[in-house]
Amino acid sequence: MIYAKQKHSEDKSKLIRDNIELVDILVGRMATQVPAFMNRDDMRSAGLMGLIDAANKFDTSKNILFKTFAEYRIRGAIFDEMRKLDWFSRTLRDKQSRVSKTMSSLENKLGRDPSEEEMAGEMKLGLEEYQNLLGQVSHLGCVSLHEALDNSGEGRQFIDELVDESKGSSPVDILENSEVTAIIADILGNLPEKERLVISLYYYEELTQKEIAEVLGVSEGRISQLHSQALINLKNKARTRLH
Repeated sequence: MIYAKQKHSEDKSKLIRDNIELVDILVGRMATQVPAFMNRDDMRSAGLMGLIDAANKFDTSKNILFKTFAEYRIRGAIFDEMRKLDWFSRTLRDKQSRVSKTMSSLENKLGRDPSEEEMAGEMKLGLEEYQNLLGQVSHLGCVSLHEALDNSGEGRQFIDELVDESKGSSPVDILENSEVTAIIADILGNLPEKERLVISLYYYEELTQKEIAEVLGVSEGRISQLHSQALINLKNKARTRLH
């Protein structure tokens, strides 16, 4: 028994050693997604804690690569650190809440996803003002993926259901291994086309927002807006379906 425990500890240490470069890779990718005052050392420290957490929680019986599992834990740890620093002001949180509530209200009223023009009108904003608002709360949307999905007390996070367990598959094609995964897959499949495409390219193809902008032929700021709106949309729908 003592040997088994020691062996397990050595396995975790090897996972950490073999994948430590992944932390630096992700820090490099995420550098443009965090506030200027959060430097790379802060990100790397948080990322290392995420890697250690991944090694401790990794289940070899599941059909998933450790690298894939670790990537999401590292990202989550960095976003958690940003949340601890509380760099999101109450004003930004209030703005995101306003967008979220307006989107839910309009969806219930229209029986479909509202357009940006309809969202702007409901919020008594010009279209450009609404799109600028989406850009302002874009980072907050990313962090919200690491909050609890529901009130079950099981600690399920939205980002956990976006883990790609079969590289190369689209979000909708991911094996529906659980009820929650099935719900998320259904929600993803029914998002407006541009929002679905941005989510797919960002979380599954691992393109940066700049690269996605080049693929779609729009500005990087526009991708940030679509990304923000898609995350708010996803979270609203997930909470409704899971409650």
